[in-house]
Amino acid sequence: MTPLARVKRLSRFFLMTPKERSYLKAARRSGLFDPVYYRGAYPSINGLYLKDPLRHYILFGEARGYRPNPDFSPRSYLRYNPDVAELGMPPFLHYIQAGHTEQRVTKDLPQSEELPEVKRKVLRFDPDRPKARFAVVAHIYYPDLWTEFAETFERLGIDYDLYVTLTYRGEETDELAEEICERFPKAFVLPVNNRGRDILPFMTLVNAGALDGYEAVCKLHTKKSPHRDDGDHWRRHLINGILPESNLDALLDAFLRDEQSAFWVADGQHYTGVEWWGSNFDVTSYLLRRLEIEISRDVLSFPAGSIYWMKPLIVGMLKAMKLDEALFDEETAQVDGTLAHALERAMGFLAMAAGQGVAQTTQLSDKAKGRGKARAPLPRPAYTSAFYLPQFHPVPENDSWWGKGFTEWRGTVTASSLFAGHTQPLLPSDLGFYDLRVTEVMGQQADMARAAGIDAFCVYHYWFDGRRILEQPLDKLLERPEIDFPFYLCWANESWRRNWDGLSGEVLLDQTYADGFEDKLVADSLRYMRDPRYVRPDGRRPRFMIYRPEDMPDPASSVARMRSAWARAGIGDVELGAVCFHIDGENPVEDDLFDFWVEMPPHGMVGEPAYLFGGPLGNLLGREVHGGFKGLVYDYNKVIERSVERDYVDSLPGNTICGAMPSWDNTARRGLNAHIAYGANPARFRHWLHRLRESRLKKSYRQELFLNAWNEWAEKAVLEPSENFGNMYLSVLGDELLGVQPAKDEEVSRQRA
Repeated sequence: MTPLARVKRLSRFFLMTPKERSYLKAARRSGLFDPVYYRGAYPSINGLYLKDPLRHYILFGEARGYRPNPDFSPRSYLRYNPDVAELGMPPFLHYIQAGHTEQRVTKDLPQSEELPEVKRKVLRFDPDRPKARFAVVAHIYYPDLWTEFAETFERLGIDYDLYVTLTYRGEETDELAEEICERFPKAFVLPVNNRGRDILPFMTLVNAGALDGYEAVCKLHTKKSPHRDDGDHWRRHLINGILPESNLDALLDAFLRDEQSAFWVADGQHYTGVEWWGSNFDVTSYLLRRLEIEISRDVLSFPAGSIYWMKPLIVGMLKAMKLDEALFDEETAQVDGTLAHALERAMGFLAMAAGQGVAQTTQLSDKAKGRGKARAPLPRPAYTSAFYLPQFHPVPENDSWWGKGFTEWRGTVTASSLFAGHTQPLLPSDLGFYDLRVTEVMGQQADMARAAGIDAFCVYHYWFDGRRILEQPLDKLLERPEIDFPFYLCWANESWRRNWDGLSGEVLLDQTYADGFEDKLVADSLRYMRDPRYVRPDGRRPRFMIYRPEDMPDPASSVARMRSAWARAGIGDVELGAVCFHIDGENPVEDDLFDFWVEMPPHGMVGEPAYLFGGPLGNLLGREVHGGFKGLVYDYNKVIERSVERDYVDSLPGNTICGAMPSWDNTARRGLNAHIAYGANPARFRHWLHRLRESRLKKSYRQELFLNAWNEWAEKAVLEPSENFGNMYLSVLGDELLGVQPAKDEEVSRQRA
């Protein structure tokens, strides 16, 4: 272009005709033009024009066939709507003024292909197999594009494993699979049926565990876009945006370090705005309720194009959805409303559930280059404890009260879902239905906890004026010094009652506080405190906790006698703590009686604003609940918010350890009288931990964190691996507490004083 032509073009950009100015105003009012998309889709446009991309589109882009948003092709609009062509109107202007409300076709409709079926074996992947840092997953629908993809993979300078799924076309696919394996001998190649677009093939790998344990996963597919004049350019933009020819290492590092991002997409591929819902809201809502995530039509943010990097938490959440092939629609050239379309939109809500979002390449590039204001790193806990329940072996008392062979597992396996989206039962995976008389299990638990950043288990100590119950796990541990199980005791001093809530019902084991109980309790604790595995978090004092100090007849005197008894026994000073229940007992306790208090969610964090069912406003769930249910359902997310509200925090003793819970749902114990924290999942738990790190951890006693709980299976307060969520809770902990993924860092250890 000559200098004169450039000047004329530039003046044209600023001197629009009256009709063009009117078009500009209408387009801006409509909100249908997507400037972020436009800049990302057409990066070769002069940067000056991209300062006002809508103006560029009206003056130059529309005539070239450029798209104002991903779902509107001006040439396709004219082809499918010849009356618009006869009017001589700009196609996008017509769509704004009339076509949008008339729901006219805006892009070429895909053609449906009849393809042969493929039979395959059940996929199984060894979770302990050697893995690279990253996984790259490509779905090949168009075989002719394989060469282009192969060239991209060969230039990647990162440590990755390659997974390729192929839409099955018969012999052609068999030959292509052989070619791929010859070119990439370590690649995993899987022919699949033509169902679920590129989404079902990806989910097939996710469900089989193929993508577990990677630091990040890259998802690609052969986006040919034959209906677009710039289809090849657009595909390369999407792929090169996340697999650039240079600087990939730095961008990946920036993505992994960015705690605010769950996805990385090419520029222009982060879609926001409810206009992108289409007919997908109901199916998206159905999908997300499988994880107890509720959504609104008023919000939509997602990584579009189905080409992106994702973090392990997203892989795990997708796996937890348990979406098998039968749920996906048959391919009939649908343009919207299928499960695959809905899952694309659900991705953004998975990120939002974790308090994260979608990063575009330019944003990560700026972070990699140190541009912009860097956020100060958030504090991490100096010490982390988790409540530990020893009720996983039969004892005569439970045989008598609840039936022969009773353990905590009995209610766990019989719990049932009480309303749509209620995720019950929660069942164990890696450790199975263990018996804690087998002490090796405790060693396995400790290994898992340590890798995730947990320093010690706070083990419930059931002592009733000299009578012990459920003592076998710890007593057997004392006989096995080689098993590294860091622990301390919490005297669970409430009476046992038949309805299991500790507050009412027939008394099974009464806590009488007979004269001299303090000396007897201390004497019983000595064998544990003298074990090398009994922790001293401050490096000096063994720690001991009391569950309900206000139940003691004279708390201050009892605590003084206990401290004196430990000193006489040669233990010295003991770091004494108590649970903060927010319920005044018969015998008030002064804040300074204990060295520290422990926050124990959900106690004290559930108020009327959190009630979803059973509160004064009735059923706010928006769906039916089991007809005999008389319990309480409250919003887990409201509990998170309450835990960081100023008035709540100010009400706590100054020496309180802040706490969080992975979930809470005692349906297994109380059935139709259960209390249920609806909305709990690993992503929301990650969000809670992050909020505590942001606002409360620095002021927590000794910057500690307390978790409720490690293995309260009948209350669904569980960090251990489950069939529902795998090891996701532990992965979240490892990320938030240590900055590592436990599945990939088995050497992580925490120094214990």
